Amino acid sequence: MEEFRKHLYVILFPNEALVASELEPEAFGRHYAVGSPRHFSGKVIFAEVDINFRHPYFNIDAYLQQTTTGKPGVPKKTKFVKSYRVLEHVDLNAFKDLYLVTEDGWVLPLQKTTDSGAMGHHAKGIRIYQELCPLRPLVASNYSPLDFGYYMTSVAENKGAPKLFFTEIAVNVDDLLTREEPLLHSPLPNIHPGHLLSSLKELKEKPDKRTKTISLKSIFDDIGYHRIKNGYWIMAGREVVYYPMPEEAEIEEKHYNWWKSVYQPFKE
Repeated sequence: MEEFRKHLYVILFPNEALVASELEPEAFGRHYAVGSPRHFSGKVIFAEVDINFRHPYFNIDAYLQQTTTGKPGVPKKTKFVKSYRVLEHVDLNAFKDLYLVTEDGWVLPLQKTTDSGAMGHHAKGIRIYQELCPLRPLVASNYSPLDFGYYMTSVAENKGAPKLFFTEIAVNVDDLLTREEPLLHSPLPNIHPGHLLSSLKELKEKPDKRTKTISLKSIFDDIGYHRIKNGYWIMAGREVVYYPMPEEAEIEEKHYNWWKSVYQPFKE
């Protein structure tokens, strides 16, 4: 009998990789965020994948056999299986929980849901999406999350990908579009306020235009997890896995250290 249970993890941010490990999710997240010399700082997002998942693109069995230190009581922390075009080759039904890791190594698990009512958010309006894997642009769109994911994975051949992991950033777009005074400071880091406002106005004034790229560079490492609205989506056409963010009160009660790391600096 093996001393440690083996896991498969898909790292979705800051890089893309399929990794085998003998660490449990919380220990894996802490190691990757603060314990590995290959990753120095910043957020980490990863998901556990069913250990029985197999795809001919990955030589999973061979690498699982190598996922051992051979030393009693010492788990193998990481064994990289693949670091290229990973997400597109992982079946969505193989995804288990998603984990959000803070810069100081605290881990918040998110459970997936297939409840279309919970994941749709069909209210009309312009939204700002941060693509996270395998693409990184910051995009404004008048598509709902489900329609945006479908568009990016099935229609937009010149801008999309077969599968996409993305989230929505909380920004009061209506307030920006109706304000009378000039926008001197952008609510998004490293985004020029004039460019942000002109992008949003272009979408409002041209209803046939469905997306507008705000930045080719991700701003995800420059904003706090508290700026995320609703949750995270992985989509491939109409196939979707959705990870809703818990309410802040629930996070504070059940994952106090993660809550303190993410929310407390903005309450002082």
